[in-house]
Amino acid sequence: MEPLGTVIILMIICISCLVFLAVRSRTPENAKLLPPGPTPLPIVGNALQLKINNLAQVLQEFSEKYGSVFTMYFGAERVVVLHGYDAVKEALIDHGDEFAARGHLPLADDFNKGLGIIFSNGEAWKQLRRFALSTLRNFGMGKKSIEERIQEEAQFLREKFQDTQEKPLDPTYLFSCALSNVICAIVFGKRYDYNDKKFLSMMSLMNENFQVLSSSWGQEKGNSASHFTIENLAISTVDLFVAGTETTSTTLRYGIMTLLKYPEIQEKVHEEIDRVIGRSRSPCMADRGEMPYTDAVIHEIQRFISLIPLSLPHAVLKDTRFRQYVIPKGTTIYPILTSVLHDNKEFPNPKEFDPGHFLHKDGTFRKSDYFMPFSAGKRICVGEGLARMEIFLFLTTILQNFTLKSIVDPKDIDLTPVMSSIGNCPRPYQLCIVPR
Repeated sequence: MEPLGTVIILMIICISCLVFLAVRSRTPENAKLLPPGPTPLPIVGNALQLKINNLAQVLQEFSEKYGSVFTMYFGAERVVVLHGYDAVKEALIDHGDEFAARGHLPLADDFNKGLGIIFSNGEAWKQLRRFALSTLRNFGMGKKSIEERIQEEAQFLREKFQDTQEKPLDPTYLFSCALSNVICAIVFGKRYDYNDKKFLSMMSLMNENFQVLSSSWGQEKGNSASHFTIENLAISTVDLFVAGTETTSTTLRYGIMTLLKYPEIQEKVHEEIDRVIGRSRSPCMADRGEMPYTDAVIHEIQRFISLIPLSLPHAVLKDTRFRQYVIPKGTTIYPILTSVLHDNKEFPNPKEFDPGHFLHKDGTFRKSDYFMPFSAGKRICVGEGLARMEIFLFLTTILQNFTLKSIVDPKDIDLTPVMSSIGNCPRPYQLCIVPR
């Protein structure tokens, strides 16, 4: 058996070397000008060096060694990582056209097939994005009509919370239903009851999809000239539901969890709500300018949780000169949003939750160019305005009417994500919702 074992090991080494040489032989000549990076292994690339539950830390260590622009291999796929505000801004904003393409994401590619808004490219993406933005505006995004719709849904959510009678609950599906109903109102012109079985099934599938994409498993007809085919429009609608439901509901769920850990911050928000809004009317967007502390808390929630830490992948569609490097055509680009949101010069103690990151010393709200939870440049989230409105109105409505209490000691609440890759997923938790 011993000679056989030696032969098998030698065969594995030989095959690995052949695969490595084959990959190198297909590497374009201009790859010599690629940014530096960790040495990849045959077949698996740098995958064994990555820690799915602490990916940001690994990438931080790579950036310290190789610089703010470096090359990695996810399996056989070459990717260039942009780490830090300067590199991300320079690529996505200063060189927005060159970095506007969408990169590959295997599970999404299998489903979307390059269709829809999020994962399309070229003229199809331009037309569908333009159509989505104009349609959302026509249906009220950014206007009083959609604000009223969100306020109405926030009251339905308040009633559901009231019905819990202070018993422990997991808020996941209530948030998903509430946020999805806003999209339903825009796309279908109607809302659904929170107990509707088909509606709940859809919420469950979207929640599951977000978790799968964030796990290690996720890193695996008419006029023919028109991009407005039935299939394309259907996938675009799915894109709106996924982007408009799961990301915002997860932000709210993570935000509530954070307020459970820091009840003193929750109390300060209560005080500002009572002073500015009171208890007799619903919160409205006009209140936000008079509520700097609440606005700072909401910004800090989004900064702290860094919901989409790597951003969705970008790509370059031609050989692209960037700084002193040349990035070959077809290379996937990952602008690391966490590296911007957790920049320790802009946000002292970035791993600590501190609303002071968005407040001046006199208590007024402090804006920051480093606030990029929705990405930046030409691929910035289509629904950013809607999401900002939803987060403010839902959170203030909840805190206007309820005190949120943890069922465990707040010190024992773990805010680190249960998994972290494309998305940061909060750990499951329960809370008691007590009327004020």
